[in-house]
Amino acid sequence: MGKVTGFKEFDRELPKKIAPAERLENYDEFVQEYTPEKLNEQAARCMNCGVPFCHSGCPLGNVIPEFNDAVYQGKWEDAYLILNSTNNFPEFTGRICPAPCESACVLGINKPPVAIEEIERHIIEIAYSKGYVKPNRPISRTGKNVAVVGSGPAGLAAAAQLNKAGHTVTVYERDDRPGGLLRYGIPDFKLEKEVIDRRIGIMEQEGIKFICNVEVGVKNDMKAFIDEHDAVIVAGGSTIPRNLNIPGRDLNGIHFAMDFLKQQNKVVSDISFTGERISATGKDVVVIGGGDTGSDCVGTSNRQDAKSVKQFELMVQPPVQRTENMPWPTYPMLLKTTSSHEEGCERFWSINTKEFLGDANGDLRAIRVSDVSWEMDALGRPVKFTELEGSEREIPCQLILLAMGFLHPQHQGLVHNAGLELDARGNVKADEKQYQTNISKVFAAGDMRRGQSLVVWAISEGREAARKADEFLMGRSNLPSKDRINEYVS
Repeated sequence: MGKVTGFKEFDRELPKKIAPAERLENYDEFVQEYTPEKLNEQAARCMNCGVPFCHSGCPLGNVIPEFNDAVYQGKWEDAYLILNSTNNFPEFTGRICPAPCESACVLGINKPPVAIEEIERHIIEIAYSKGYVKPNRPISRTGKNVAVVGSGPAGLAAAAQLNKAGHTVTVYERDDRPGGLLRYGIPDFKLEKEVIDRRIGIMEQEGIKFICNVEVGVKNDMKAFIDEHDAVIVAGGSTIPRNLNIPGRDLNGIHFAMDFLKQQNKVVSDISFTGERISATGKDVVVIGGGDTGSDCVGTSNRQDAKSVKQFELMVQPPVQRTENMPWPTYPMLLKTTSSHEEGCERFWSINTKEFLGDANGDLRAIRVSDVSWEMDALGRPVKFTELEGSEREIPCQLILLAMGFLHPQHQGLVHNAGLELDARGNVKADEKQYQTNISKVFAAGDMRRGQSLVVWAISEGREAARKADEFLMGRSNLPSKDRINEYVS
């Protein structure tokens, strides 16, 4: 424990951000760094609890008190080795994770929790600056050839772990560059793409091969593809968006959120794209969906100089503090005001979208909505809504962005052609303990298996699927399991 009284002496303090008016001028990251003194203070707040619930809150089982202590002591290489033992990509999670570990922090029972996510980001960036992050090629190869389909966080984690085990790994990506959701689903102002390229470069030096612009299972024979490899990990994500099939859906100006975000990310990276330019410039924008993807649409629309931005959510407004139905250390569903909301957005809850309205040219001009009242169950969960009489109205808008989540992975192509079984929700069916599909040498990981989830869960799934594939190939595996969180390099 770095400082016994640290949690009593220091308050939670996050790094400063560039002011909204200034950061809206570009797509750069805007969260600044702690001073060395502030970083030391924030690490000192960790109590090194007898039972560190942050471990269970983190899907990766990060060894949090130990790396906090190393940060406080200024032992940067130790801090990096501890963090790297459980997390392949702390530069990603340190920027875009909602930090369930912080919700489980014991200090959070009666005080603001330890700033774990920010400490994690600082550890990995300091490690890069000090040269601790280096390519680590395996000493010998097993002779086994493994394909990873999908280069999002789950696929990258699986590839990294399988390569570490000595297998020859090839990652296949249907887009023009690797990264999946990280590259084309998350705006640069949250995750600059140089951060991804830096990590991909290290993975390539470690011996991992990336093949882009190939959609496995569409033009090639899936049976032959599987036969060519000793094992296959499918990690294609959950990519089919939830639609809103109401009158007027075919009007011009209604788009899925990911089409909008992906296109803008390509513009920022100076990558060409096909199709019409989706622009919020000078328009009244309505984002339908209250999650992180919706928030990213808000931030992007403001950077495109939208006339106005509104965000709709059908569900009730979440509370600002835990209720009796959200006891510590469970992850609470609380009101989240993101940096994008700070930049300008009018938010609506308990609002139902009934119809898209267009003009004579077939262009979107407005949206018809009504307010709703929710009936709650005994646990405080909404179960049924009714419209409030007299609340129906029109709201002018020229651009609608649908950000209501994702249903399941794409079935056409790889899934159908390989004959992979699906679960009741349309995800690839694979047991959580084995990650093995109905085809013995094919394993599934990430959103493709569990459904839409967090980046940190995708990394966890990729690591676990890799360990099971390694066991399948070799009869046993030395790759770490998240159940063995105390195994780290000291």
